Amino acid sequence: MAHPRTEQTLVIVKPDGIQRALIGEIMKRYERIGLKLVGLKMLVPTEEMIERHYLLDPDWKKNVGEKAIASYIQKGEIPPSNDPIAVANSVVERLKEYMTSGPVIAMVWEGAHAVELVRKITGGTEPRSAGIGTIRGDFVLDSYSMSDSDNRAIRNLIHASGSVAEAQMEIPHWFTASEIVRYRVPHEATLYDQDIRSILS
Repeated sequence: MAHPRTEQTLVIVKPDGIQRALIGEIMKRYERIGLKLVGLKMLVPTEEMIERHYLLDPDWKKNVGEKAIASYIQKGEIPPSNDPIAVANSVVERLKEYMTSGPVIAMVWEGAHAVELVRKITGGTEPRSAGIGTIRGDFVLDSYSMSDSDNRAIRNLIHASGSVAEAQMEIPHWFTASEIVRYRVPHEATLYDQDIRSILS
């Protein structure tokens, strides 16, 4: 069984994150917790690439539609539709327009509990309700109601894999095996070595 330290997750800095010059701040948040950057590229994705990315998981449409509807109801707002698939189809079209509007930075981060920790540091999908101290909570003011009224995708700076299984589908979609770099950094000994006394040797 692989050591938890080898878990990997995909992070994409979306066009608004790049336009707002938050690349370094975003990377710093993940790096300072002890995660290691093992893949990095900048590109302008095609609509086909974005659509395939969001539909890698066959349950994605159902899940994202249900989540969006529940969020509206929780806030006392009326969802645009009660059909999760219809809501999700609208989300996909808006995401394609949003994610192809400029360059993005795709990254692979590695370390124990990488998926969970990146999601926690990133914050909830809707910046309006994301916790203070998270990237989205600290740097974005967008909301579902505002993006819907403007007929656009919510601008939340980052995509982060939602589960280990999702990361395992998404990483090969954005990176070839040769683009993932294996290396060691000194602080890994402090984080992972079974006997921390080895720092004295």
